[in-house]
Order: sequence, then C-alpha cells, then structure tokens
Amino acid sequence: MSTWRAGVFCVLLIVAVPALAGAQGFKWWQLEEFQVNLALAPDQITKLEGVYQGLRPKLTSGKEDLDRLEKRLSGVIAEGVMPEGDVMKLVDQVESSRADLTKARTLMIYRMHQLLTPDQRAKMNAMHDRWEKERRQGRRPPAR
Repeated sequence: MSTWRAGVFCVLLIVAVPALAGAQGFKWWQLEEFQVNLALAPDQITKLEGVYQGLRPKLTSGKEDLDRLEKRLSGVIAEGVMPEGDVMKLVDQVESSRADLTKARTLMIYRMHQLLTPDQRAKMNAMHDRWEKERRQGRRPPAR
C-alpha cells in the first residue's frame, strides 16, 4: 500500500477541517476499534493527541479566517457591484487562506503518520479499503 493512500486515509479519519475547528474532531486514536486493530501503544496515543492539540489552534483560527473570507466573498458576489479586480484580490485571499489551512492539516496528518509503524500503516490501509467499500455500497455514511 502506498504512503499516499495512508495519508488519504488519515485525512478521512481526522475528518474535515470544520470538525477540527469545532474542537471535537474525530479522534480515531482514542477509539477502541483503532487502538485494538492498530495495536496502538499508550505512548503513541499520547503522542497522536499531542500532535492534534499542537496544531488544533492553528486549524481552528485558519478555519475561522477561511469562513470569514468566504462569507465576505459570497456577499460581494451577491451584491455584484465591486470591481472585478477587487473581487479577484478577495478570491486570492480566500484561496490563500484555504491553502494555509490545507498545509496545516497536511502537516498534522504527516506528523501522525510518522508515529505509526509500517505494520500499523498497512493495517490502517486495510481498514480504509474496507471503509471505502462500505461507503461505496451505501452501508456507511461519510465521516463528518
């Protein structure tokens, strides 16, 4: 299984940024199913939580910034009176904010990924494959 695939799975496990910003993201490393299936050691769980907590403020503020900019852009588009050049500057701000948020989330995923052993990453990939299969068959709703 590829490293990219494990990263994608981590993204799915960690869930979208809105959940992270809400301070109650999907903490997969704290769920018994993952602890048992991946044979997570107590120190790994602690370190995974540390990575999450360490980047959570940046993710939260980044999400708030993105939401604020997107709301402003939506209003500008609805009004339709701002000069196009100014709209493009706002679009650039929105996309820059989104990119910063994605970078922070990707860094968190990378750091978490590094805390897992190769065997744990392989098991996580297998769990992801099962999750994807169930999702495609409509048995499991997408993570929120």
